[in-house]
Amino acid sequence: MGEIVGAGLLAHVPTIVLPDELRRELNDGNESTLHSGLHQLRREVFDVVRPDVVIVFDSHWFTTVEFVVTSAKRRSGFFTSGELPRGMSSVPYDMPGCPELAALIGTIADQTDDCWITPIDNEHLPVEYATLNFLPFLQGSEAWISLGVCQTAESRDFETVGKVVADAIAQSDYRVMLIASGAVSHTFHKLRDLRRHEAAPEENIYSSEARYWDHRVIDALVRGDHALVVDEMDQFAAVRPEGHFGHYQMMVHALGGAACTAPGRMYSEYENSIGTGQVHVWFDQPSKGWTGAR
Repeated sequence: MGEIVGAGLLAHVPTIVLPDELRRELNDGNESTLHSGLHQLRREVFDVVRPDVVIVFDSHWFTTVEFVVTSAKRRSGFFTSGELPRGMSSVPYDMPGCPELAALIGTIADQTDDCWITPIDNEHLPVEYATLNFLPFLQGSEAWISLGVCQTAESRDFETVGKVVADAIAQSDYRVMLIASGAVSHTFHKLRDLRRHEAAPEENIYSSEARYWDHRVIDALVRGDHALVVDEMDQFAAVRPEGHFGHYQMMVHALGGAACTAPGRMYSEYENSIGTGQVHVWFDQPSKGWTGAR
């Protein structure tokens, strides 16, 4: 029987992969805890637990008529960001995949009412930096799978997908970590203002309302009060969490949804990125005692 051996809400912001000098320059000479925190997460968690597979719920990968999960044996090549080519240009990547687990996710989705997840193994399928930016920090010998956010989905759809992923893991032989890759609130400052808001302190977050909701969500995650976050998703939506917060919603419903009480460990401070709210929160063995069956 497979098991979810760790999960986390992690920030993939481009600043974490910038050269050290430039990254510190943008942050008034200081290091970003989003950068140092991922190194710490590698030492304390990934190198200790050594999962077989990492599944990334990728908030930059928007699909429309279905959810898509990568099922290639390997994804490799060079990545240049269409959004930020100056900072992420011709970055090499090489990720072994797990076709068996991806296929199982697709099979269980086919057997589930109102659930559409298609495994795709096409070698030309684009990759997103919401997956790739973690590789320099966290990648070991494990397989990596990405699962996108369907932009037409609602909370009930993210819930269904999370449950299907949990069932697939439980029916497999894999020890799996889940990464909900994305921000909390996600509104950028306007072009003529954003360069005044590149430093990490939270006073640079887009609005006081966004800060309030980000803190409310993060504090709940640290307490393990996932029920509050699930129950208040509609209110949190007012500050435009990244990707409808689908990355977190799929992750938490793979862990039992509102019934999940796994407390989070902060692996960064709450930081700004040109108006958006960013944080790393990790949940150790959140599915302990959880079989995935419903």
